[in-house]
Amino acid sequence: MPQQKRALATRAAIVRGAAVVFDEHGYSEASLDLVAETAKVTKGALYFHFRSKADLANAVIAEQHSLSRAYADQVSAAAGSGAEALMLSCASLATQLTTEVLVTAGIRLTTQSPSRDLRVEHPYLDWQAQISGLVDRAVAEGDFRADTDVESVARFVVGSYAGVHIVSQALTGRADLFDRLRDMWAFVLPTVVSPGREGLTSSLPPLIRPSDVPPSPDVSSAVPG
Repeated sequence: MPQQKRALATRAAIVRGAAVVFDEHGYSEASLDLVAETAKVTKGALYFHFRSKADLANAVIAEQHSLSRAYADQVSAAAGSGAEALMLSCASLATQLTTEVLVTAGIRLTTQSPSRDLRVEHPYLDWQAQISGLVDRAVAEGDFRADTDVESVARFVVGSYAGVHIVSQALTGRADLFDRLRDMWAFVLPTVVSPGREGLTSSLPPLIRPSDVPPSPDVSSAVPG
């Protein structure tokens, strides 16, 4: 058992070290030597857990998605409505993008990496499914129009969020990310809010603000090998 715990701790250190390197240098410029140095492990230990840079990058992507989905599910469960949960889940991811290197690295890998060896489709499809579920909940609760095209809204929100983040990162280092997300929803909400619920168009966007997120779980157990 002590040996297994050491192996798990080493793996966790490698994943976090890789996140730091990928976040700073991107996939193409990152090297396994630099990951080993950052994680303070030997290259032998690194290769014991990961066969290649692609395997390691996929582990970071998986961890990022695991963290982001767990946080979104937590805030959604505590929200008073589907519409509120949409805002809070967006705020949760934005908070992670300004505080958690595993998340910023994972997002950079899925948005900027040219490698076909990286598994980038599932996080986007799962994120889209999560947004779709919240939009559908808002429709069922009467906050969003009954004729809302749920899947189209989900696709638009995911694509828009990704674009907003990229532009915010390029122009201000994410300093205006929350402002841009509030603006995004201010444009979207009038097209989906039900008649009689127009007040939501002004009351919902301010919910997108920095929020508390739980401590990161142990990546050695959260990320599949």
